[in-house]
Amino acid sequence: MTSPVPPTGDRKILYLASPYGFSAQQRSGPLPELVSALEKAGAEVWEPFARNNTTKDTDGADWAYLVGQRDMRDVREADGLFAVVNGCPPDEGVMVELGMAIAWGKPVFLFRDDFRRCTDSGAYPLNLMLFCGLPKHSWERYWLTSIEQIADPQKALAPWLNGAASRRAAPEPPAGSGSC
Repeated sequence: MTSPVPPTGDRKILYLASPYGFSAQQRSGPLPELVSALEKAGAEVWEPFARNNTTKDTDGADWAYLVGQRDMRDVREADGLFAVVNGCPPDEGVMVELGMAIAWGKPVFLFRDDFRRCTDSGAYPLNLMLFCGLPKHSWERYWLTSIEQIADPQKALAPWLNGAASRRAAPEPPAGSGSC
């Protein structure tokens, strides 16, 4: 396994959990636009397809395991996670990365520009478990529906990225156990 890439300065490291790297069209379309917007907002973006999916030998016995281990390491070492949760249901790999980030107490930010509802609750636009890592009474600040909202100071991401708090501190504590 390769050694992790250290952060480049005081910028917070944001792991970008997205399914966009699987498609050539999405790699040249929404993926670079998202990365650029996150970087302009102040993040050091760790995009897993660029960082860890370097193997071309997908027939080898260990390639999937190694990619998964590298991605898991990056989620653990990142300061926060920005998850693209488009689809009904959203991509299962993104959901696993999101679950790891929530379990490790990372600040999480959800991005969905997909107009479809995919929910089991009237309170949330997606499965209620995806909101367990967000504050109970202000989860909407962590929910982004356009690229323009990435830099919006009314949303939680931009203040977290540019705040004086420590690299790992969230702008407000998550809802806590048992709140889902």
